[in-house]
Formats: sequence, C-alpha cells, structure tokens
Amino acid sequence: MKNRVGISYAETQAFSKLVIDYLADAPALQPFYAHRPDVQGIEQAIAAKANHTVNRTLLVDELKNQYATETLTSKQVAHLEALLQPNCFTITTAHQPNLFTGPLYFIYKIIHAIKLADELNKQFPQQQFVPVYYMGSEDADLDELGHFFIDGEKREWQTQQTGAVGRMKTENVEPLIRQLEGQFVQLPFGPYMVNLLRTAYSKPNIQEATFSLVNQLFAEFGLLIVVPDNAALKRQFVSVIQRELEGNFSQPAVDATTALLEQHYKVQVKGRPINMFYLDASGARERIEKVGHQYVVNALNLSWTKEEMFALTESNPECFSPNVILRGLLQETILPNVVFIGGGGELAYWMELKAVFEKANVPFPVLMLRNSLLLIDEKQQALQRKLAWSYADLFQPLQTLLDVMAAANNDATIDVAKEEAQLQKQYSQWQEAVAKIDVTLQPYVASLHTAALKGLRALHKKMKRAARKQLGDRGRQAEKLKAQLFPNGGLQERVENVMPFLAQYGPGLLQEIYDASPAIEPSFTIVDL
Repeated sequence: MKNRVGISYAETQAFSKLVIDYLADAPALQPFYAHRPDVQGIEQAIAAKANHTVNRTLLVDELKNQYATETLTSKQVAHLEALLQPNCFTITTAHQPNLFTGPLYFIYKIIHAIKLADELNKQFPQQQFVPVYYMGSEDADLDELGHFFIDGEKREWQTQQTGAVGRMKTENVEPLIRQLEGQFVQLPFGPYMVNLLRTAYSKPNIQEATFSLVNQLFAEFGLLIVVPDNAALKRQFVSVIQRELEGNFSQPAVDATTALLEQHYKVQVKGRPINMFYLDASGARERIEKVGHQYVVNALNLSWTKEEMFALTESNPECFSPNVILRGLLQETILPNVVFIGGGGELAYWMELKAVFEKANVPFPVLMLRNSLLLIDEKQQALQRKLAWSYADLFQPLQTLLDVMAAANNDATIDVAKEEAQLQKQYSQWQEAVAKIDVTLQPYVASLHTAALKGLRALHKKMKRAARKQLGDRGRQAEKLKAQLFPNGGLQERVENVMPFLAQYGPGLLQEIYDASPAIEPSFTIVDL
C-alpha cells in the first residue's frame, strides 16, 4: 500500500482566509451559502432540487448529440439513462478547456466529482448520482488557457486567434505535442500519453479536443461532459437572459451581497449592469451594454432595439454567453445538480451569488472545496527521508527549514527573542539610572538601545547565513526538493501539468488519485507514487 497522508488545509498555509473559515463553519460566512458541505447539507440540497423542474429529456438528448463522435462506455450509457429519472442528480465540477488540461487541479476536480458521486450512491441508495464535467468553453481568456507548465517551465500555444477559446481551431498545436514526445516518449507510458494528445487535438477545435481528451481519460469512470455552448440548452435560460437584459436583475443582488461579504473577506468579482456577453458565429465574445433604448456591442459595432434583442434571445439563444455572475445559474438551470465542486477562488465568487439564485428561483447547490493533492515520486521520497522532513515540514518556507537544519547541525546559535528581552531589561535599568541624573540623556540611551537591537539582528542574520552555507550538499538537496514539489514557489497542483505523470505511470495514475482522494471530509492529501 503506497503512503497517503492527509493534513489540514490550514497547515499548508496556502489557502485564503475565506476557504479556511468555510471549512471551519465560521459564522461570518453562513449567510452566503445554502447548505454545509457534508452529508446533511447534501441531503438538504437533494430535497430542494427534487422540487425544481429540469428538462431531463432535452438534457439527455443534447448529451447524446455531444457524444455522437465518441464511444460511450457501459457506465456512461447507464448514467445517461439514469438522468431521465427524477431521483437522479448530478455532482458537477466546471472548468475552462485549458490546453492539455492545464494545471493538475483540473484533473483533481474531475476525480473529486467522480469520487463524491460514487460515495453518495452508497450513502443514498434511493437516489442516483452522476459525475459531470461542465466545460467553460466560451471563456475568451487565452492568456490563462493557452499554456501549461512542465517542471516549472511554461509551454505556450502560438496562435493569433481571439474570442471564445473553445471555438478556436486546433491549428499549430502539433509542435507542442512533438515537444512532449521528444521529452517523454522513452518513459514507460510515453507513447500512450502522446497518443492521447494526438487523438484529441486532431479534432477541429479546442472544445472538441478537450471533450475528447477528458473522455479518453475518464469515460471508464462514467463521467459525463456537458458543453453549454449549445442553442437547445441555452433555450432553457431565455427567461433569465431577458430579465438580465431588462436590467436590475443580477447586479443589485450581487452588489448587496458583496457589500456584506467584503466586510470580512476579499471580494472575488464585481457585477455589471448586464452580466452577459454576445457570442457571434466567429467565436467573438464581447460585452453587451444598454445605451439609451438600444443594446450595443461596441467591439463588434452592433446594435439592436429592445424588440430586436428579445427576438434574438428566442431565435438564437446560443448568441448569449453568461459571464462569471450568471454562468453558475445557467449550469444549475440545465442540470439536476446538488453539489458544485470548485477551488477556493470559485467558492469565493459563488458566495456572492446566492441572492441571484433566489431571484431566479433556482436552488443553490452545496459548495464543496475541490480536493488538493501533492504527488511525490520515489526519488523525491528518498530525498525527503534523507532530510528527515515530515509531510507537514514540506509546506514550511525553505528558509525556515534550512534554519532548523542549520540549528540542528550547529550548537552556536543565538536565541534572538531571549537576547532582545535581556537588552530590554538592561536598557530599561539604564533609562531609570540616567533619569535620576539628567533626563535629557534618555533619548541618547534609547538610540543606543535601538542600535544594539539592530546590531543583534544583523549578527543573527549573518550567523544564519553562515550556518546555512555549512549545510553544503544537504542544503542544496533541500532547495532541490522544495523547487520540485513547489514549482515557481507555488503548490504543485496549481502549476504542473498531468502529462509527464501519465507518461511515467500510465492510466493507472488516475485510479491511484481516485483511491487517495477524499469524498466529503476535507483534507490536503499527499500521495507517494
């Protein structure tokens, strides 16, 4: 059995106050969500969603259309059939179509949805739960989506295309695949990894390529992929689109919420008068604004009267693309969803949206923090043992770890706090003494005290630097391990891509991550590979 260790999110020192408070059930956050992320909260969400109508037949028909060029596994077929039943609910995670899946947490989110759905099928045998990846393919931020990292090095897609990333053609992706092929083809599963990418990115656009790649990875787990860039699905959302265009729908609700939320936390997003983009046939995605009695898209030099715009919502709902304020509402309108799994940033902006859901009369799902993992290979494990670091130690700043190692290696250390206290005591006595002679000498004594403290701290820093140098190879090994596990100074999952791991460990890696992933109880999991 390979080692898997869970530590608290707080111990990692890598998550926001809002995330830590949410996990701790802090009273300040309770008004901003509907249900706790536990079994009882999920049970409440099931009851709420059971009373909300979702067009299941349409959903399944459109899913079948989206899977027309893919081969469904028996588990996926069973899940599609289950979705037609009123006692079936989805467990959803959402993400944009990052190139080659982007950072590792893309994979972790999806596996968490699968793991939670499987767990809930055991906890609630009267219901069925289906894991869903909801693709944010209309996102136009290529700067965020068009690259990935290998060993901390950025690999970027060279393209001049603009607009919705999902609709971009997959031209010029092959050079990146060839780079990875040259680097990893000799690994045990290198050819498997290259074939995954070539199969996926032979598709005409990024949306279909991502669909193919995610399906290749997770079809056997029964995952269903939903692409909301779809006229039939958005037709279920027309009433909300029209209310948003009328004005005073989402923005007042969000503004009222953020005014309360920002008293305690950093607000993630701000609303606009119209939280909707216009998405044209070319993939251009631009802001809709109301100017007088006209609706305009200035970037495309388009304008409509109110009657024309409302007619367009009916005839071509696919032309309307919700921004971050309304994206989740579309998701929860078309899916029988009870749990949304997201990262800390996603949970932060979802907590601004509860009042919007209430205005739309759509149940608010359970918000579940996605699983976080740190993968450690055998060489890194050996180095960790050599350095005698605990798993919690890995998350300490490098300089702190080096100082601890240096102190253990050298008896000649200074307890700065103790020495400062002694200086304080000594100079206080001198202050009292000079006051009896000449009070004008007290500022001079204070300046001597300040200079002494400054000198003590400078000496301590020099001693620490010298002690670190004495660590020699052990110090360099510590720096190497920290750089490997925390590339560019951040969490591995927020930087590194899954492809090198797949090339080394093959598809069994996904099962290993699944086995290591908690379903409900939050824990940052360290996995020895």
